Amino acid sequence: MPERKPKQVSKSKSNGQNRISDSTRKLAAFSRSRLSSTSAKSSRGREFSSTSNGNNHKFSTLVQPEPASSQVVSTVDTSEMANRFQTTIEVAVSNIFPAGFGWQSASILAETAGFSSESVNFALTTGAGDFAGVFIGHNAFYAVKKSLGFEASSTRETAETGLLLASAAFCSGAGWQPIVNVLQGLNMSFGTVFCGTWVGCGALFYGGLRASRALMSDSFVFIEEPTHKNSLTDGSLSLAIGSATAFFVGTDAVYLPSQNFLIDVVGIGEGTGDLVGCAIAGSSTALEFLTCQSAFNLGYPSRKCWND
Repeated sequence: MPERKPKQVSKSKSNGQNRISDSTRKLAAFSRSRLSSTSAKSSRGREFSSTSNGNNHKFSTLVQPEPASSQVVSTVDTSEMANRFQTTIEVAVSNIFPAGFGWQSASILAETAGFSSESVNFALTTGAGDFAGVFIGHNAFYAVKKSLGFEASSTRETAETGLLLASAAFCSGAGWQPIVNVLQGLNMSFGTVFCGTWVGCGALFYGGLRASRALMSDSFVFIEEPTHKNSLTDGSLSLAIGSATAFFVGTDAVYLPSQNFLIDVVGIGEGTGDLVGCAIAGSSTALEFLTCQSAFNLGYPSRKCWND
């Protein structure tokens, strides 16, 4: 039997395997070196970012993600919520009720003077009534509060804040009747007149606040100049004020009484005495302000509402 010889591997195949082995070893070495480099960088990044206490701070050159807590909207605690509702009630008593009372009183004076409800004189007179109601009511309320021993702002701060709010109230008060006239003249539904007055008078109040800040901030210590921050708080207050002016539409017991869902609550009908009518007018604005602002108190995040 012939002797069996082992197979000989060709030289070309052996060289190919050697080349593959060399490439594999080089790739493995390169991977180990990259892994070692990445590990070292990560270690240095941890070193820079791990010691942030004390006087010698080390800051990471790597981008660090924001903590999850900063991405969560802060909630209102009990004391802040209580403060919101206290301020809401104080403003309703000191500003909103007097504003409605003052507007209605001025409308009676305007009619007595022979001013038509479509005239500029009527609008200016009722705007002045709104101004007087807010300014007098604001100052009187906090003067009484301070005299009773409760904590209150200084007399000057109260007066300047009252002036700012009264100036904005003049704008919304003067615009109320023209806005209602236009919407009713277009035969809009009661709901449309309600919403249109809310938007229109709220915008006028906001514009009055911003203009008053721009004009008065240089002359008055406690009136802050217009900023982005107070534009947001002015906006939230103006929304609530707009709702109060919308509720005031319900005092008109003549226009579409079947659609007026407020007529049995705040409607001022024929034969209602002037003083009673003024009280109803003030109550209508205060009631809606309390309703709307209560919803804002519950819904706004911490430090974001005007009364925080």
